Amino acid sequence: MKKRIRIATRKSALALWQANHVQSLLYQTGSDIEVELVPIVTEGDRIIDRPLAAIGGKGLFLKELEQALLNDEADLAVHSMKDVPAEMATGLVLEVVLPRANPFDALVSRGGRQLASLPAGASIGTSSLRRQSQLLALRPDLEVKDLRGNVDTRLRKLDEGQYDAIILACAGLQRLGWGDRITETLQPPDWLPASTQGIIGLQCRQDDASTQTLILPLADQETAVVANAERTVARVLGATCQVPLAVHAVLKGGTVKLRAIVSTVDGKHIIRAEGEAANTEAVVLGERVAADLIKGGADQVIANL
Repeated sequence: MKKRIRIATRKSALALWQANHVQSLLYQTGSDIEVELVPIVTEGDRIIDRPLAAIGGKGLFLKELEQALLNDEADLAVHSMKDVPAEMATGLVLEVVLPRANPFDALVSRGGRQLASLPAGASIGTSSLRRQSQLLALRPDLEVKDLRGNVDTRLRKLDEGQYDAIILACAGLQRLGWGDRITETLQPPDWLPASTQGIIGLQCRQDDASTQTLILPLADQETAVVANAERTVARVLGATCQVPLAVHAVLKGGTVKLRAIVSTVDGKHIIRAEGEAANTEAVVLGERVAADLIKGGADQVIANL
């Protein structure tokens, strides 16, 4: 008899793309399995009229999926890793991540204007304090307006003229076939992404050895290294989506290079730290970079939020 794998997923187009992608990868492993998607509406999906920071952060997008795992209503949950808090529910593990897609942010504008050429007072849509702080650091003359909704909803609001430009993740746009909407890729050294942006993670029950064995062939070890470095910075700082933290790690030739910034929401005060270490020391590197941020005053910035 085929083993049935139930994948818990949000109902958004991007979440379903990610779940279907995992389903396809599981079938390619050659295991005798049947994969079923279990779509779930999360609290973060239901509350769309308030900023994320005001309602508890990105963890709202996965707690119902985690509960489905704990209730044995699903065997596997597929997450955008940037939505996964540093501390997860007891009884669950997330040890398998897929190869990283484009980790950077995208500016999508009307008229094809890049960030530097947007007129003073132009309205930019984002629900992220990290994006807001970096945006205002570079262009304090712009107006940042809250933007919620799925990727297609956000693009529609832009096209309707509610904003002059919006900021989204490159990975989400490219996965949904909207990569051609990207006006400009915002990237280092001037702009850093969210921790683990562009990475898909697979979560299951800690005592479910069968599912853990099935998903193990999907694990990408290089992505796991950079994810560990980036998530360690967030963990040490106690960072949630209410904290304007940006962090990006790159693995090359066995060496991890890590950059991170913490900034005030208005972008006027930015603390930077960076470092490098062997790939076996990714967690230690993350701890060291986080400590350097704290020495620079990041803990005070976070306390004052």
